[in-house]
Formats: sequence, C-alpha cells, structure tokens
Amino acid sequence: MPESSAPIPPRPSSRGAAAPGAGLPPGLRLERLRAEHADALLAFEVENRGYFASHISDRGDAFFAEFGERLAELLIDQDAGELHFHVLVEDDGQIVGRVNLVDVADGSAELGYRIAERWTGRGLATAAVRELCELAAGEYGLKELRAGTNLTNVGSQKVLERTGFVRVGEREYGGRPGIEYVLALGV
Repeated sequence: MPESSAPIPPRPSSRGAAAPGAGLPPGLRLERLRAEHADALLAFEVENRGYFASHISDRGDAFFAEFGERLAELLIDQDAGELHFHVLVEDDGQIVGRVNLVDVADGSAELGYRIAERWTGRGLATAAVRELCELAAGEYGLKELRAGTNLTNVGSQKVLERTGFVRVGEREYGGRPGIEYVLALGV
C-alpha cells in the first residue's frame, strides 16, 4: 500500500459505546510512520524510556544506538505490507504515542501501542486504538487483531477491553505473566 504524507482523517468508531468526543483530542492526529518522523520518534522514545520500562521490557541500549538503521528497515517492511506503524503527532510535530500493527499475515495482526507518560490517563490510548482498529479493517483489510499485556499493566488491559478486545488466554510478555486478547474486526 503506498504511503501518504497526509494525516489519516479521524473516523467515527463503529465499536463499543464510545462517549461523545472520544476521538483524538484537538491538536493531535494519527499519521502513518514516515522517515520524516525519525527525530521526533527518537525523542519520544528517549523521553519516555524509564516510564515504558516500568510497564514492559526495556528496549535496550542497542535500540537507541541503532535507531536510524532500524527505522529504515521497518519502513521497508511497512512498504511490503508486513507491518503498519502509526504515530500520534501534536500540531508542533512532537510525537506523543505510537500505535502499531505487526506480524501482519492471513488477515490478522498484533496490536501494540505506547503513549507518552504526560498523556496517560486522558483516554488517548483508547481513542488511538479505536482509530487504528478502523484503519485495520477499512484500509488494511484485516479481520482480526491480537494484543496482550502483562498482568500488572492494568491501564493497558482497560484500553483493550474498552475497545472491544476479548480476553482469550494467558501468555508471557517480556518474561512476565500476561493476558492475551483478540478482536474480530468488521463485526
């Protein structure tokens, strides 16, 4: 699928009982990841590294040292349709979140997301996941999304449940016990 440099327009969700105004807050937009996001994305990852590591496994020093090379590889994989990476961008260009689909195959993909610590608790993850679910079904033709979180990440569990994901089992995430979820799209 060709990449567009234009932001992805918000779409109304067809899922769940979203409260009025439950879309992305004014001043934020969801964009497909592009090479031009590199500096802002690295700044986002560095700024929030400690916060993320408190909930999930740390990416390690190599991730940061080899960031540019790894991003270039991911963009190639994205162009091939193997993954779909998105960033939440403020009007000033700062990135405040990531919402990604990886392991895309046979109409299914794994959902992952990270929201900047300063944006937590405001419904941003829920709104972003809803938008990405719409894209997954409408733009990418996916039929199912999988997701998971460790047992201690209650906030992430709530996001998944609010967006229609159903608990289907247990699995380890980063060496920690966790919960697996599935969402059937287009239902």
